[in-house]
Amino acid sequence: MEFDKIINMSLEEDMPNGDITTVATVNADAIAEGEFKAKADGVVCGIEIARRSFELAGGGVEYTPLVKDGDVIKKGDVIATVKGNARSILMGERTALNLMQRASGIATATRIAVESAKGYKARVTDTRKTMPGLRTLDKYAVRIGGAVNHRFGLSDGILIKDNHIAAAGSITNAVTKAKAYAPHTLKIEVETENMEQVAEALNAGADIIMLDNMNCEQMKAAVTFIAGRAVTEASGNMGERDLKEVASTGVDLISIGALTHSVKALDISLKFRLI
Repeated sequence: MEFDKIINMSLEEDMPNGDITTVATVNADAIAEGEFKAKADGVVCGIEIARRSFELAGGGVEYTPLVKDGDVIKKGDVIATVKGNARSILMGERTALNLMQRASGIATATRIAVESAKGYKARVTDTRKTMPGLRTLDKYAVRIGGAVNHRFGLSDGILIKDNHIAAAGSITNAVTKAKAYAPHTLKIEVETENMEQVAEALNAGADIIMLDNMNCEQMKAAVTFIAGRAVTEASGNMGERDLKEVASTGVDLISIGALTHSVKALDISLKFRLI
């Protein structure tokens, strides 16, 4: 249902009053067939979302996937075929491509990040830096790429960041208030920028300690100091860092906003012909 919301939003945005070009130029009973073709190497994601795009755009389209989400594809690979009502194909084409290209771009970038950190315990995770309205799609693509999801939104967990600390007066105050407010089943994470803050967060009882914008030497020292008493998360421009070096510090998680906030869509095309 969440994907249907995204698809319907995209279709409504694309043709709020119908597809006037298609209606004007293509006969209502015209039948076409075509192929989705990869124009770059990557990890495919959104195969079934493309199918649903055609169903919601008007139906009457037979969609046949040739790969599944998570498969590695090469430039030139045909990843799906379509056959059916030409108007429905044209009306669903851009939504299907936009969503599949974005999701595949995220899955591809995620797979690269996961492979870069391979050999260490650190798990790659995403952030809330997603495209407005597309968070479910973006986070699904991250999982297809082999990483894990951070919280989906502000309602899912307590993450005390620098501005919360400033508003509460200190890390200790913020954590104390959070513990008094939240049920015991909800974990509390604190963002820290130096060893003094790490020590304060640990002493206050934080479950997860974010090591924000620290160099690898600082992160390694923090991990040693924490000694398993809290989960550790490396954060801050991780998309530009050597992830193997970051993972070697012993952190439990590496959060990367760039997986979703500055993704390059994977190039996929749809070409069809009347039959």
